Amino acid sequence: MSDTKYNGWTNYATWRVNLEMFDGLDWVSEFGDPDPDFTDPYELGLALKDWAEEIISNGEIAPNNLAVDYAMAFLSEVNWQEIALHKIHEADENNFRR
Repeated sequence: MSDTKYNGWTNYATWRVNLEMFDGLDWVSEFGDPDPDFTDPYELGLALKDWAEEIISNGEIAPNNLAVDYAMAFLSEVNWQEIALHKIHEADENNFRR
């Protein structure tokens, strides 16, 4: 079995989605005040996944579009909990959470 880690992340998809969609994201302007329930990496991971999928399939592109299909397949490879843990840790470092 080969090592699929990429730049310290689970895989390329996780690293790239975090970099392109969440790195430097103004959390408050995008999501509002942080939800205290989002201290659970599983719940936050689901919310991040839903948000990313909504951006990809926002209704402006036909749902059976090949590019959308490829993007959704790419998102299916992301370790959403890993990104969530990273965001939770980042929030703790910045004293973002109350």
